[in-house]
Amino acid sequence: MTTRYSFSQISIRIFLLFLLFGTGALIPPVANGETPAPFIHWGALSYPDQEPSLEMGLSLFRFTEFNGEGERFNGINETIGLNLITLSWTEHFTNSFKNWSTNFTLGIGPTRNQPTEWLQNDLIHDGVWGIEPVPVGDKRKQTDFSISGSLSRWWGLTGQQRILYFGGGGQSGSLFHELFVRTGFRRWSPVKTIEYLNGNQEGFFAGLFRPLRLSGLLRASRIETGAAFHDLANVAYTAQGSISYGWYDTHTLRPWFEVELGATIDSGIFNGELGDSLEERFWTAALRAYPFTIETWNDQLNSKDFGPTYGARLTMDLYFLLPDSWQNP
Repeated sequence: MTTRYSFSQISIRIFLLFLLFGTGALIPPVANGETPAPFIHWGALSYPDQEPSLEMGLSLFRFTEFNGEGERFNGINETIGLNLITLSWTEHFTNSFKNWSTNFTLGIGPTRNQPTEWLQNDLIHDGVWGIEPVPVGDKRKQTDFSISGSLSRWWGLTGQQRILYFGGGGQSGSLFHELFVRTGFRRWSPVKTIEYLNGNQEGFFAGLFRPLRLSGLLRASRIETGAAFHDLANVAYTAQGSISYGWYDTHTLRPWFEVELGATIDSGIFNGELGDSLEERFWTAALRAYPFTIETWNDQLNSKDFGPTYGARLTMDLYFLLPDSWQNP
């Protein structure tokens, strides 16, 4: 049997191969990484990395075909529990390519009902909130994977390095296929902007609010269906914002300790019964104590338990193990 691909599916594959192999020729072959698909569409913080990183970890995501009222969410008639071992490598160029960065992210692992059902129904619904569990019907049992690459251009802002960004990339795998462009700002300090324009500020409030940072992202995607996710919208638009507080390396911009809270609104990649995409809203919380990051997100901003449901990830940055000659500022 011959498999036929649409023009846009072929375009996504060609673009992704070009991006991965093209950037791989420019970067030394070694790897706070970016998130694997489809986590951006379910609230995970998905800004490009301000600093070089080589993160490995575990990412969990649960899509339930039913909502908290037992009603079917969309045309995907199975529960999907992703358990992905992830590798995310970001490198910032120097010399002729200064202010450019690339990322390569790989996620692969068994898709099974556990442990995400235990986390959702036993721990959160029953143990924490005392509410009805989400029903479980057919369950996906496969090995799923996602591979992605991106390229970003950075600009400084009022004396702060690598704040504004613009770029794009693509991802493919067993989940779905996607091309995207994104723009925004990362860890902008309002106090540092005031100090840049008016001179250094002394006093209690300047010291208190100097570690406060703001981030924002706008993202547009072209989507094609995959083995796991089908009946998808052709395009998706995502807006994400967050506020963080922490202490950072002034040379590499790496956070030594940081707490970040965010909110995401996504036009939705799943289609409803009438063929229109289903909008989703999420909150996100992340804690970073270098080299570890723990992050979780949930769709409770929809004002009901409304699938897709939640996700979490735990990662460790191994970049400090690389030779000093690759520790780019």
